[in-house]
Amino acid sequence: MTNMDKKMIKWIIPLLLIGGFISCTNGGKEEKETWSVKMARSEIQRFPEPWMIEKAKKPRWGYTHGLVVKSMLELWKHTGDSTYYEYAKIYADSLIDESGRIRTMNYLSFNIDNVNPGKILFDFYERTRDSRYKIAMDTLRKQMAEQPRTREGGFWHKQRYPHQMWLDGIFMASPYLSQYGTVFGDTTVFADVVNQITLIARKTYDPATGLYYHGWDESREQAWADKETGCSPNFWSRSIGWYAAALVDVLDYLPGKTAGRDTILTLINGLAA
Repeated sequence: MTNMDKKMIKWIIPLLLIGGFISCTNGGKEEKETWSVKMARSEIQRFPEPWMIEKAKKPRWGYTHGLVVKSMLELWKHTGDSTYYEYAKIYADSLIDESGRIRTMNYLSFNIDNVNPGKILFDFYERTRDSRYKIAMDTLRKQMAEQPRTREGGFWHKQRYPHQMWLDGIFMASPYLSQYGTVFGDTTVFADVVNQITLIARKTYDPATGLYYHGWDESREQAWADKETGCSPNFWSRSIGWYAAALVDVLDYLPGKTAGRDTILTLINGLAA
């Protein structure tokens, strides 16, 4: 990855957070339609039902769906246009049944990717107080409480990926846990969130390049794992973007006096340098 690639990380973060660019004006003329709105309208036109995202043939609880739908919610907050809120809500109501069970999600797979769509539920629960959303959020919190871990407490990426931590896994779960902890008063999550972020940094950071390897296998058993470090052989720019976005999102909800918060700020500054 070049220095230019590293600088691009700074632009990945706002794209993930709001799904587009901030509106701009042209010399006092009428404000133009923003790229974020154009992108959102294009997605809605291509996928009239949000579960169709990624050309899915039937509804499924997935991290990419969660990412797009969360971006729609951020655009709703930015523009005040309820079209994006209603579109996002269709996804939640398609996948969460009357009892609060998340359809298509296999709890025992302990797939950390399944936590990412849960980020959309905070807005729906705050706005409607529908208990289904809280039950679903509690299920995801319970999953992470029971998630298999490395010896130092790092979350495995999935049950079928034993002993492995991936950079993208930090984005999938850590922002969710920090928001859950703040919203519902579960202060036990904060130290855990800091540990996930700092642990994978210690294990995957390459001082020679200033970059982070995509994954780390504590057991060194995977064919891709370096027998000395356990790291994957490659840097993956998107996974570094996931990690950078995760750190920014976590800080929105991590209390200011949390031990290790300064370390996260240092990591962000390093990524943006």
